[in-house]
Amino acid sequence: MTAAPKSQNVTPDLTHVESWVFDLDNTLYSADCQLFAQIDARMTEFICGRFEMERGEARRLQKAYYVEYGTTMSGLMTRHDVCPDEFLEFVHDIDVSVVHENPDLGAALAALPGRKFIFTNGSVKHAENVAGALGVLHHFDEIFDIKAAGYAPKPRREPYEKFLASHGIAPQGAVMFEDIVQNLEAPHALGMTTVLVHSDAAWLDDEPHEKRPARRGDNAAHVHYVTDDITAFLKAATISS
Repeated sequence: MTAAPKSQNVTPDLTHVESWVFDLDNTLYSADCQLFAQIDARMTEFICGRFEMERGEARRLQKAYYVEYGTTMSGLMTRHDVCPDEFLEFVHDIDVSVVHENPDLGAALAALPGRKFIFTNGSVKHAENVAGALGVLHHFDEIFDIKAAGYAPKPRREPYEKFLASHGIAPQGAVMFEDIVQNLEAPHALGMTTVLVHSDAAWLDDEPHEKRPARRGDNAAHVHYVTDDITAFLKAATISS
């Protein structure tokens, strides 16, 4: 049965949750800091250098692969045999100082019962850098990155299945937080509770409509809850202890 999406004003009931799964970029931190905008620009720069393209042409290719393959990297690997580690090292060479420590988020995470995970299409190194800047890295039991997923990106179903199996997680006792609505389709189908994180950061307007981070008002039948403030959401949730 497909669950009806719930209003942001509904108090979330997460008393069943034993495993807390968080996307990283534009989810654990606000998109307003434009950290991912740096990554986006580095992807364009990588393509410019690799294929000797003008910036506009490189960006069009970058976004076309993002929409078709789930990530730009997956498209570059599939179509051009690009080394994923080389790509990830290049695009994550960014200034994480724009991400500020968030003690309130840390306190909210510390109060959650059960295990906590970061599940990202990026690398472990990038997740450690960002979660470290937020001051919340020590709250997570493990980071499941694109390499652990065998370079199969969200929103494909396989990485979610691999994540759940490798950590012995029962999907009915897990919740997934994500900023991209398509990335919640597979976890919902597998039986996880889904939370869509909204943002109104202006720089996101340039993202492809088919795969852009969620904006205020976005929802879908496979989304159980929506929020534009993950810390407030966790504090407001009814959670077993």
